Amino acid sequence: MSATTAHPADGHDLIRVRGARVHNLRDVDVDLPKRRLTVLTGVSGSGKSSLVFGTIAAESQRLINETYSAFVQGFMPTLARPDVDVLEGLTTAIIVDQERIGANPRSTVGTVTDANALLRILFSRLGQPQIGPPNAYSFNVPSVRASGAITVERGGKSKAEKATFTRLGGMCSRCEGMGRVDDIDVSALYDDSRSLSEGALRVPGYSMDGWYGRLFAGVGLPMDTPIRDFTEAQRETLLRGEPTKIKVEGVNLTYEGIIPRIQKSMLSKDVDSLQPHVRAFVERAVTFAACPDCEGTRLAPEARSSRIAGRNIADVCALQITDLADWVRDLDEPTVAPLLAGLQHLLDSFTEIGLGYLSLERPSGTLSGGEAQRTKMIRHLGSSLTDVTYVFDEPTIGLHPHDIARMNQLLLRLRDKGNTVLVVEHKPEAIAVADHVVDLGPGAGSDGGTVCFEGTVEGLRASGTVTGRHLDDRAALKRSVRAPAGTLPVRGARTHNLRDVDVDIPLGVLCVVTGVAGSGKSSLVHGSVAGRDGVVVVDQGAIRGSRRSNPATYTGLLEPVRKAFAKANGVKPALFSPNSEGACTTCNGAGVIFTDLGVMATMESTCEDCEGRRFQAAVLEYTLGGRHIADVLAMSVAEAEEYFRTGEARTPAAHTVVERLADVGLGYLTLGQPLTTLSGGERQRLKLAVQMGEKGEVYVLDEPTTGLHLADVEQLLRLLDRLVDAGRSVVVIEHHQAVMAHADWIVDLGPGAGHDGGRVVFEGTPADLVATRSTLTAEHLAAYVGG
Repeated sequence: MSATTAHPADGHDLIRVRGARVHNLRDVDVDLPKRRLTVLTGVSGSGKSSLVFGTIAAESQRLINETYSAFVQGFMPTLARPDVDVLEGLTTAIIVDQERIGANPRSTVGTVTDANALLRILFSRLGQPQIGPPNAYSFNVPSVRASGAITVERGGKSKAEKATFTRLGGMCSRCEGMGRVDDIDVSALYDDSRSLSEGALRVPGYSMDGWYGRLFAGVGLPMDTPIRDFTEAQRETLLRGEPTKIKVEGVNLTYEGIIPRIQKSMLSKDVDSLQPHVRAFVERAVTFAACPDCEGTRLAPEARSSRIAGRNIADVCALQITDLADWVRDLDEPTVAPLLAGLQHLLDSFTEIGLGYLSLERPSGTLSGGEAQRTKMIRHLGSSLTDVTYVFDEPTIGLHPHDIARMNQLLLRLRDKGNTVLVVEHKPEAIAVADHVVDLGPGAGSDGGTVCFEGTVEGLRASGTVTGRHLDDRAALKRSVRAPAGTLPVRGARTHNLRDVDVDIPLGVLCVVTGVAGSGKSSLVHGSVAGRDGVVVVDQGAIRGSRRSNPATYTGLLEPVRKAFAKANGVKPALFSPNSEGACTTCNGAGVIFTDLGVMATMESTCEDCEGRRFQAAVLEYTLGGRHIADVLAMSVAEAEEYFRTGEARTPAAHTVVERLADVGLGYLTLGQPLTTLSGGERQRLKLAVQMGEKGEVYVLDEPTTGLHLADVEQLLRLLDRLVDAGRSVVVIEHHQAVMAHADWIVDLGPGAGHDGGRVVFEGTPADLVATRSTLTAEHLAAYVGG
């Protein structure tokens, strides 16, 4: 139980919600006690996030934005008022979610947490030799040397004199602070046996039908000559031509060679943020290597020459944070005592929150959702603010059972400082410390959106709700395990903190890779297993697409549905797409109208012509099995499974897709729900549903229990069993003890995190792991199964 007992709150100590209707909430009324830890539970899609994030936090942020001047509001994101009758007792809301920290390749753990800023100040004060201000140690600030004229006064007369201006930055001039240089394989850019007009270029986006063809012709390149017959000058113009202004058909354009264009448009971004076909091209055509000038440190020679206690700023940023904290602790310099104290507190916060295994040089885009959430949490641990509402989205994601107790203590500390803490959670260990529980449901989607229980954890356990019934669920060890059908050998793995790991991943079974956060699980699986032939990786990364994208479009379901509607009604399939001929002409198939009110919030209103259905009225007169196309997109996956199975609407290709969606636990999603509203766990399960139709031999899943209610874990285990029984090999990175207990084979990494991990500490069956009790995982699994 929690460290303190919740006291009854009067009306002034409550956040009162009346008539909340955001997404699937059905006129929800709820009172949340202030300055308490409230956990919101319920099956995936029951409305937890809609209540906490979409209603309470959204309205708090909107009201805060309204306190700024109209001028300032013009530069801020516009927020619409949530659909709710009454919201009283709101305080400032701080959202600490799972959204990945921006994938800007210049962004590191140090830059996003202010640790680098403090280190730069420290080196500018204590570094020897002293080279300048803090920016002289920043790999994001270039050195600028320029000549100009200044006006000086001598003897009462003004005179212009030449002067040289210098701004010293820390950026390596060769790699421009990226730490790497790229080498482009020219042979991957074109087929030299073809001419430009024949489509010789293999670079995505270079179509000769558009302006690129006119640009090439405009700079004098022969369009009908095979590239192998180009002169040296022509080939140089094609590949590395300097920016040149030319006029094409009366339009002023700038021509630039293919290689500099690729460097600006593709290589200046994080590779993982590129569109799949562009990313595939970059991985095929470009090799990256550490910059030879700065040795991958991103820094100019001057910045690397300045040292404190024998280390330069690149050296200390490469240290594991626990080691860096010790290094700072040993510095004894009274002149910068406040700076050292602030830096020490920040680094200790990393360790306290379970991220001490990271280094400050780690690119922020490589952090998992759980690591990103805990990194954001760091800035709030030392805050003096009180009476703030902190909102967390499954803060235990990515945490080993050993680490969950530590996270619970941090949440309770925030509460004990006088703050309201709202947590969306599924883990029983995290639910157990709540002062107050709100259970939503009873089901998901249209079957959810109501409050099923409010009260204490003991009350929830006795309530008879889905969550209450499953709160004490415990999986048993399998009585018999499958025998491997072979192995996938890994030898000498050294990605990140791995220490020359040799391990054989068994094939034809369910293999679970576990260990404390930072032990090397992802480094092993993504670094040495993913990328091999026949290996399909299903992760929680963002699904690229606009707000028009939905499960029906992403899975390819809409294609056979449109054809079925077209065949049944004798019309064109394009009529049944809200992005094509059938789109409502008023809202262009968006279903909503956006009204720009200048500095005030942009108004979003349901399109009156199509009533939010996105289609022209004439299109909705065509039906299939008694339903029009908008009805179908409004169906849940579970409804659609029945709809496409039999009768006039029977569509085997569509039924196969929705069956897979139901299999991965997404039966509650509507086919037309925007992908932008899906959680990380939902995105992973949607990708899995698509991949189940492919021909992968080895499936790699990264924490598939993320976002899953206790009641749904059993369904996930059945799905994993079906994949294995169908001849696939399944490798799962997971902390959930129910998945460990159900495994055929476990690979446990550790014993600790960072440089204290990186080794295989156990290989074998779950029963053997429990019997040995030789690792942290073994202890927690034994306690879970009652062994």
